[in-house]
Amino acid sequence: MSSFEITGGHSLHGEITPQGAKNEALQVICAVLLTSGEVTISNIPDIRDVNKLIDLLAAMGVEVRKTGPGTYVFRAAQVDLDYLKTNDFRKKAAALRGSVMILGPLLSRFKKASLPRPGGDKIGRRRLDTHFTGFTRLGAQFSTDPGSQFYDIRCDRLQGCYMLLDEASVTGTANIVMAAVMAEGSTVIFNAACEPYLKQLCTMLNNMGAKIEGVGSNLLTIHGVGQLHGCEHRLLPDMIEIGSFIGLAAMTRSEITIRDVCYNELGLIPEVFRRLGITILQEDDNLLIPARDEYEVETFIDGSIMTIADAPWPGFTPDLISVALVTATQAKGTVLIHQKMFESRLFFVDKLIDMGAQIILCDPHRATVIGLNRKHPLRGIRMSSPDIRAGVSLLIAALSAEGKSIIDNIEQIDRGYQQIDERLRNLGAEIVRK
Repeated sequence: MSSFEITGGHSLHGEITPQGAKNEALQVICAVLLTSGEVTISNIPDIRDVNKLIDLLAAMGVEVRKTGPGTYVFRAAQVDLDYLKTNDFRKKAAALRGSVMILGPLLSRFKKASLPRPGGDKIGRRRLDTHFTGFTRLGAQFSTDPGSQFYDIRCDRLQGCYMLLDEASVTGTANIVMAAVMAEGSTVIFNAACEPYLKQLCTMLNNMGAKIEGVGSNLLTIHGVGQLHGCEHRLLPDMIEIGSFIGLAAMTRSEITIRDVCYNELGLIPEVFRRLGITILQEDDNLLIPARDEYEVETFIDGSIMTIADAPWPGFTPDLISVALVTATQAKGTVLIHQKMFESRLFFVDKLIDMGAQIILCDPHRATVIGLNRKHPLRGIRMSSPDIRAGVSLLIAALSAEGKSIIDNIEQIDRGYQQIDERLRNLGAEIVRK
């Protein structure tokens, strides 16, 4: 198990470019299973979760060629469906939450798919009902073995239909869309997730020959086609990294320029951090976070305490709730952080409290943060990263704290952040991987 040793309390300075979007990568890489043609995807981040998914597809028989930094060519001409019955597949697929998105493409193209219960962050319940309900509405039969927790889905044919999703699940929507692109007739999905990742996936599928209308909205109409062909696709910059760097700059009193952010795809992210009092300047497609000694949390118009809550897009993404919380610890003022979607995501606050933060964990979903306004700096401690987003939030806290911090289990951070220690050292951070 590796660790980061961080000496905090130093201001950083410089420019940083966000990696390609992790959550988009997991979707569009699975989409290559829909065609026997070559699919070229660029700006793929070099992170654990994405690399595991690429390895899984290669083991399934997909030809994979790396043609440059972050650029891969995939060709799924000879997919080995018998591999899905092996222990090796069970082990690799179970280690990765994103593996669930191979189901839709396999069902669409081969009319059958299998998967063990996927892994991922331990942040609370992450049910898969939306995925399988959507598949069955299209005409598939679902079965599971409670003992082995192995899922099986198959069909003779898929038939388009109307469906109202019970939740705007991002991965569920992606899976159903990929299953429907070659179904007979038309499929209408209402309450579809409409994150930029889904917009990118649908755009890529249309470039492959699919016929999807309403791209970017929560009402998608998919007219089934006979087959898809190859295409070229480039990932968006990772909005979660961008938000993380905004919080990092504020916490460490640093002037940082975040380059090539695709600002129009960031939704509420800049605005939420501005509500925490952070100055964010847009220069073309770059964000400048100037160094400030303090930042003050806004209140609502009636003077009541600011609340920051996650919500389905275009609301504030739940993946940045942890970063917003840690950033608020050194602000001036009080804010209520409401994590609605996952009941275990706020449990990392005990480590922040040990560092000296003033946080009241009201219940599994809500925490009140009383900003210290830097009057009482955080202090370095030893801690462990519980998941990707909490891990990078603790890293931000450590970089702002006085003294030395050690973060164990940094493999969790590596799952979502590409060479984060090296990139932070380029900004002047004192961070060593051990």
